[in-house]
Amino acid sequence: MTGVRTDRAVAVTGVGLVTPAGVGTEETWQRICSGRPVAADDPELAGAPVTLSCRVTGFDPRKHLDGVRPWRHDKFTQFALAAAGEAVRDAALDPHGWDGARVAVVLGSAAGGVGSYEEQHHKLSTAGQRVVSPLTLPAFLPNMAAGQLAIDLGVHGPVLHTATACASGATALATAAMLLDSHACDIAVAGGSDAMVTPLCATGFARAGALSRRGDDPAGASRPFDTDRDGFVLAEGAGVLVLERAADATARRAPVRAVLAGHGSTTDAHHAVAPRPDGRCLREAVEQALARAGAARGDVDHVNAHGTGTPLNDRTEAAVLRELFGSRGPAVTSAKGVIGHTMGAAGAVEAALTVLTVQRQTVPPTANFRTPDAGTSDIDVVCEAARPCSVELAVSNSCGFGGHNVVLAFAPAATARGG
Repeated sequence: MTGVRTDRAVAVTGVGLVTPAGVGTEETWQRICSGRPVAADDPELAGAPVTLSCRVTGFDPRKHLDGVRPWRHDKFTQFALAAAGEAVRDAALDPHGWDGARVAVVLGSAAGGVGSYEEQHHKLSTAGQRVVSPLTLPAFLPNMAAGQLAIDLGVHGPVLHTATACASGATALATAAMLLDSHACDIAVAGGSDAMVTPLCATGFARAGALSRRGDDPAGASRPFDTDRDGFVLAEGAGVLVLERAADATARRAPVRAVLAGHGSTTDAHHAVAPRPDGRCLREAVEQALARAGAARGDVDHVNAHGTGTPLNDRTEAAVLRELFGSRGPAVTSAKGVIGHTMGAAGAVEAALTVLTVQRQTVPPTANFRTPDAGTSDIDVVCEAARPCSVELAVSNSCGFGGHNVVLAFAPAATARGG
């Protein structure tokens, strides 16, 4: 390997996850590595054109949110608070002891509290204004997860919300890295959260032709890169990382899981929802991330793909990977086969999984990948079982409606020590 730049290395010192695969990082990782999909028929989507979803189960806000009145918050805020709490604990940080002016919060979401919006709009249209909650706006405004987290953690530094559709969580992490690089903060709590498994969102995506309609086989519905893919499965969840400058993490002897070595961001400027067919801008985002990391294409051992399971996305992304890395290049996986598409949280959830892949030197399988087509046959999609693998550099791709492309590059923790 050419060697990751240590002067810009950002240490990942904490990881927190709330996903359909589990409430907590370890539970999520084990289910992802098992390759067992969680998609199921969703009674709450009865009447929608597609009733499949990947819900977070076993989440009790009274249990998982200390000292918070959960009824005040939309589910996307609840997920973010729980994931952030785990990440901060994992980083061995005490919010009561830190300088809140030197801490930043950056959280991404595609839709904010859309579930609360739908619920309160229904009440207004069916029962009138007197039944609308006075907490409606704080519940659904997209910035409120970041704002509430700042309140809970006593953060007085930059507190930002990012909205780049399904790349929102990845954008938040890249933004946090830039804040650290500019010394605007010393600690960043960053990631993404969304809870878009709602009747309106499910209907809208279905009408757009984006969702799998394999209702007779929910577990087999999400099948990234497979020739029989027909769309994604709507999901919810949150992923949060604690980021610090590598030198600061080393100085406080923090438990470094991996290093965010580089990031790249581009925009297709092509179509509202479809990827640019030639994939040029996604390719450029990968190249930006590698250049910032001081790495070359041949250094990449693993790609955590955006891999939605839609025909256009998978074909375009596979072509980009083939062009960048050649035939049968790095080990490729997509978590969406197991947990579906967590929307604005996806970039952060998948970044967290990439961190774990680098830390544990194991690439999870892509669930439901059985038969490649002509557009996906030349990439090395890990399937059937998790693969032990030497991973010295990994990239995580995220793409979103509007043409957003964000790529994050991760390296082992030794890079934080200049190793």
